[in-house]
Amino acid sequence: MSSNIETTNLPWIEKYRPTQLNELVSHEEIIATISKFIDQNQLPHLLFYGPPGTGKTTSILACARRLYAPKDFHSMVLELNASDDRGIGIVRGRILDFASTRTIFSNGFKLIILDEADAMTNDAQNALRRVIEKYTDNVRFCIICNYLSKIIPALQSRCTRFRFAPLAEEQIVPRLDFVIDQERLNVSDDGKKALIKLANGDMRKVLNVLQSTWMAYKNITEETVYLCVGHPTPSDIKTIMNWLMSVESFEECFDKIQDLKMQKGLALEDILREVHLFVMRIELPPRVMSCLLIKMARIEQSLAAGCCEKPQLSSFVAAFQIARNMVSV
Repeated sequence: MSSNIETTNLPWIEKYRPTQLNELVSHEEIIATISKFIDQNQLPHLLFYGPPGTGKTTSILACARRLYAPKDFHSMVLELNASDDRGIGIVRGRILDFASTRTIFSNGFKLIILDEADAMTNDAQNALRRVIEKYTDNVRFCIICNYLSKIIPALQSRCTRFRFAPLAEEQIVPRLDFVIDQERLNVSDDGKKALIKLANGDMRKVLNVLQSTWMAYKNITEETVYLCVGHPTPSDIKTIMNWLMSVESFEECFDKIQDLKMQKGLALEDILREVHLFVMRIELPPRVMSCLLIKMARIEQSLAAGCCEKPQLSSFVAAFQIARNMVSV
């Protein structure tokens, strides 16, 4: 009874996390290569990099379950992530202790998984490269990060690198349909499309938004998905673009967009990102397009730096007013 309750209370990203290599929905070439390494007992040090939610951690945990029996798993695998101390002390202490000790009753090498390793300091990474060299006969490392550029070249050269690209729609849909079927959810076709569009190839985000929308509204449609995440809908963006391109008065256009933002709780940064995609489909003279995109980029930079939204909205409306004047000249 208690195990069922625990499973029910798990977030769906954990409840439906694949546990075996054959359950993974993407990166067939990477999985096939690593499976061959394991079968031939020739597993090298690994470096997985790519955007969040693309299966990096899930893949190495599935590999670990294939390598070790359940009774040996905790004695043979050390997993550290960004919530742990990432300074040089953890490398010289916990990692070194684990790497330097052999297990009496288990054969083969141990596995150390360093998740979100781009949070490690340069000193820690430099200390780690010596540990990797010294204890290769006893341990294998899997370094996982989002940004390869934050891993020092000395560590990169000691590992076999695999890039986990964002998942394509055809890779996400089967797993999404499986979760919908298991949970008996009422999901419309436009709701599925909205989930996939908002996720940008992040499977974790798909399931998180799906669960949040179900808990809030029960019926999962395009409207409820966008309402749940506070993201502007395509119809909102069309309305905003219509105001920006046709309303003559600066004050009127500003007030209309500000009212819509307040009513729906929208962020200017989200509006800006969606309008940018819309603008790229409009036929404008090159000088007008470049001027408009530069001004939008500066607004986005200011928002990312923490500037107040109202003056940035003024700049946003003014940028389109200037662009319209440039076209009419």
